[in-house]
Amino acid sequence: MAGTVAVLKTSPVRVGGQLDESRAYFHRLFWTFPPCIEAFRHCKPLISIDGTHLYGKNGGMLLVAIAQDMNSNILLVAFALVEGENAESWSFFLSHLREHVTQQPGLLVISDRHNGIKAALEAPDGGWLPPSAYRAFCIRHVAANFALTFKGKDTRRLLVNTAYAKTEVEFHYWFDILRSEDPAMCDWANRIEYSLWTQHCDEGRRFGHMTTNISECVNSILKGVRNLPVCSLVKATYGRLAELFVRKGREAEAQMGTGQQFSQHLVKCIEANLKTARCFTVTVYDRDNSEFTIAETTPTGSFSLGSYRVSLASQTCDCGYFQALHFPCPHALACCAYSRLT
Repeated sequence: MAGTVAVLKTSPVRVGGQLDESRAYFHRLFWTFPPCIEAFRHCKPLISIDGTHLYGKNGGMLLVAIAQDMNSNILLVAFALVEGENAESWSFFLSHLREHVTQQPGLLVISDRHNGIKAALEAPDGGWLPPSAYRAFCIRHVAANFALTFKGKDTRRLLVNTAYAKTEVEFHYWFDILRSEDPAMCDWANRIEYSLWTQHCDEGRRFGHMTTNISECVNSILKGVRNLPVCSLVKATYGRLAELFVRKGREAEAQMGTGQQFSQHLVKCIEANLKTARCFTVTVYDRDNSEFTIAETTPTGSFSLGSYRVSLASQTCDCGYFQALHFPCPHALACCAYSRLT
């Protein structure tokens, strides 16, 4: 396909201690396709990166970059075949990913805590340092590491609940439970910067995404390809992505044909929030700046505050959902209805 990016890196061959310039070993390969590059421009400003083992006779790893659109569709946007996970292989993948696919500023990179990823993202000339890009950890990997030290039945769940908390109040609720189980658990968690693993400190960059989605990608796109030779594997990714783009394109055309201009996922969330928004009493706090206070007439969740401050101008709410998910929470929708905003 015209516009396909493929970067091949080889290693020299030595015979009897002498360099044989007529031959070379396959070392690494990065590739991506034009539709993936174009599609990423319309996805959320975040990327998940991960690696999965290859089962062929030559072994190695397949590194992937995963995006997601506002309709919750996942999309593999770049690939690399490498010898394994290390600083050099991740640097090879991430440098070409940045150059060819993810050129937008302010991106969030979700990954595990592998030292090779850390070294590649923190390289001064890599283009992945703030404010050009930010990093967050996949909570599934963090919880797996946590469970290696703390074996209790519910300890992993408590850490995950702490990470998913969207407000400081909810975070401390779960963190205090964790401390009551074993103070050492909190000491372990405190060794990781909060912005890397907790949702309430991510400044909304995660869009609610706490994992890398690698298992879903393996099942949907990569199933059955990890034992293939190099050329066959690359062709398989092309074929399966082509099929995906055709199917999703037809779905989008059918949706647009019925007059639906917004993503179905977003519409369903807004409709659900509108039903809840009827349970509030709205008071204007500052009309000029579109600030309100919301009082619940019916509890709406486990961490109900009873009263919330909402700013439509800054798109914030005390519940944390507006900031974390980037669409109006029930409290914000109640304010919109009160102000006759549609």
